Amino acid sequence: MLKLNVGASRKVTDNNYGSRGASINLELELDTSLAGDPDRLRDRIRQLFGLARTSLTEELRHGPDVVDSPALPSPSGPTPEAADTTNPSREPRRSDSGQRRATPSQIKALHAIARQHGIDLTDFLRDRFQVFRADDLLLRQASRAIDDLRALRAA
Repeated sequence: MLKLNVGASRKVTDNNYGSRGASINLELELDTSLAGDPDRLRDRIRQLFGLARTSLTEELRHGPDVVDSPALPSPSGPTPEAADTTNPSREPRRSDSGQRRATPSQIKALHAIARQHGIDLTDFLRDRFQVFRADDLLLRQASRAIDDLRALRAA
């Protein structure tokens, strides 16, 4: 018998600099034949992580403590704990589709510009890019977001 344990957690910001989070761990016993078939095993792991991310999104959207919570986008890309913004390998972070993700410098700039000008970055990202975290932006989206925030600031 093969035992598989996957986990995910997510923390999202609320208005007024608050935050809320949820985590989930799934443990499943699998047929040992999957150990000899890496492709099927990988597909099963992806399926379970997808289930975990979807469950997190639903919990954060409809959790018992949440009142009039904005709709969260469908989960995509790596889980927050897998999105390493320090990126010690110096390799560009990539989305599931292979596109380059926002750089740590872009992420830092987005937070700084939004903070300096009293812009709620979570709302801005949700409205413009359907993501909640700067880490989830693609490289080009992050560049556009920086330009858009600067334009809002200048207006």
